[in-house]
Amino acid sequence: MTDHTAPTGPIENRPTALRTHLCGVLRDSDEGTKVRVCGWVGHRREHGEHLAFIDLRDHTGVIQCVIDTKVDVRSEWVIAIEGTVRRRPEGTVNPGLDTGEVEVGDCTVVVLNEAEPPPFSVDDRDESDEQVRLRYRYIDLRRPRMQRNLRLRARVNGAIRAAMDRQGFCEVETPLLWAPTPEGSREFSVPSRLHHGSFYALPQSPQLAKQLLMVGGFDRYYQIARCLRDEDLRADRQFEFSQLDMEVSFASQDDVMAYVSEAVLDAAEAATGERPPPITHMTWADALERFGTDKPDLRFGMELVDLGAEFEKTEVRAFSGSHLKALCVPGGAALTRSRLDALEEQAKRAGAAGLARFRVTAGEGDAALVLESPLDRFLSETERVALLEKTGAQEGDLILAVSDTHRIACTTLGTLRAALGSPPVGQGPHRYVWVVDFPMFDGVDAGGNPQPAHHPFTMPYEDDLPLLDTVPFAVRSQAYDLVLNGWELGSGSVRIHRRDIQARIFDTLGISTEEAEKRFGFLLSAFRYGAPPHAGFAFGIDRLAAVLAGEENIREVIAYPKTQSGADLLTGAPGPLPASALAELGIRTVPSPGTTPT
Repeated sequence: MTDHTAPTGPIENRPTALRTHLCGVLRDSDEGTKVRVCGWVGHRREHGEHLAFIDLRDHTGVIQCVIDTKVDVRSEWVIAIEGTVRRRPEGTVNPGLDTGEVEVGDCTVVVLNEAEPPPFSVDDRDESDEQVRLRYRYIDLRRPRMQRNLRLRARVNGAIRAAMDRQGFCEVETPLLWAPTPEGSREFSVPSRLHHGSFYALPQSPQLAKQLLMVGGFDRYYQIARCLRDEDLRADRQFEFSQLDMEVSFASQDDVMAYVSEAVLDAAEAATGERPPPITHMTWADALERFGTDKPDLRFGMELVDLGAEFEKTEVRAFSGSHLKALCVPGGAALTRSRLDALEEQAKRAGAAGLARFRVTAGEGDAALVLESPLDRFLSETERVALLEKTGAQEGDLILAVSDTHRIACTTLGTLRAALGSPPVGQGPHRYVWVVDFPMFDGVDAGGNPQPAHHPFTMPYEDDLPLLDTVPFAVRSQAYDLVLNGWELGSGSVRIHRRDIQARIFDTLGISTEEAEKRFGFLLSAFRYGAPPHAGFAFGIDRLAAVLAGEENIREVIAYPKTQSGADLLTGAPGPLPASALAELGIRTVPSPGTTPT
């Protein structure tokens, strides 16, 4: 047997006390080597009374073991097998396995633990119900898909840490029991046993903590941070998530984007074996104009076009809005009536008054292309030509048009573009893009005050400061998002470090001095003691890992996720606390609205 005191080979393949080799690493170069392998029984096949084949599985793969006697083992039993590596007989090689050219023969089997039949097959071909998979997550984690995904995620984390360390960043852990942060989402609250009636907030991000580290002189901070937000769950969102969180002093947004790009590209290379090209930049205004969203998916075309100039004097009442935008859907003329009606309903839910549709078909005689639509008879010939030429539509295509305010026209068609053209987020090329120059404000509150598009500590461009008092919605912020295949990976900004600018932003937001002191007093106090110019960023590691793994849902790259309703099917959380625990915390529960008290 192999000498355990003198391990050789790659460290991940070194022996342990109970085994000499891992199942998935055996090759024809190991022929003649006596081995002891351990794992789970994948399949057992018997050939008569004196010959059995066991496919033994561990996290590295599967090896076929040949037993020259009857053996009583079942699926998912944990066993150890001692034997000798040999080439498979001619005609029995399995090209579908990395170990398919060899097998372990002359085997002795030791049962380490028996197992009940699992509720589903530990096989990627098994499409078990997700509820069952999450209820028995410890079995689901044995599947090659989950092993592959979580190990890919580990490589992503390792590459990120290495990149940040290489660039001079210091890893610092920040508290999970904290005060509320200005992120704009619901927070989870934790009652204090020692201070009845008081609560900690679980951080949506380490936003304020990392800015205080800049005041503390750490210059370059990062951590792979656990964050929590009490938001409705969906494919790219969980209550708990991990992000690369970073902050740097005396830096511009270009510096931050360079640091983050290095980490992201290193992570992608570690996960896929290929390094993506440098990440391109696009302004928020350009993204909205061309793609109808600040999260553009660049894997396909279907860009929006502006028809305002061509239809400035149109007599089509449906095009009487202030802006007219159009979108060409290749092959869209084949869509059914019910699908087109569903698109119109989707456009209305997005805020548009309606959706104009034009099928492009072959014409007769001099008419090369014809527009089929109830609106066609109201179009002038010049408008027909413009509609076809600006959209680039060809026979069999579909043109969709929305006339409304600029924002609604763009975002409505952006929603339809994503619905009609986006491939699954984890498929196709990985197209990264930085979106920059976001508006400082987006929407108003109940009192008519502008609301921050990011958070109230984002630095506006200095050239735009005079606009704060006159046209605040024209002010651009030094904020930036990183987008991958239509998913927002994360966002960041240059922070306000000057008290006079912070006061002006608070005033524009309608935040009084007293309210600002109450909500952010400890940060504002720190800024009085020499805050350096600083900027930062955070991106979601769950989302990045999901895309790199080719998954549509981040639950597939998280070991213990919640369901869409926020339940943990494995542990039964959330659940009620006993009365004694509530009393110790100084808490009384009340019935939910509409229920009868018990």
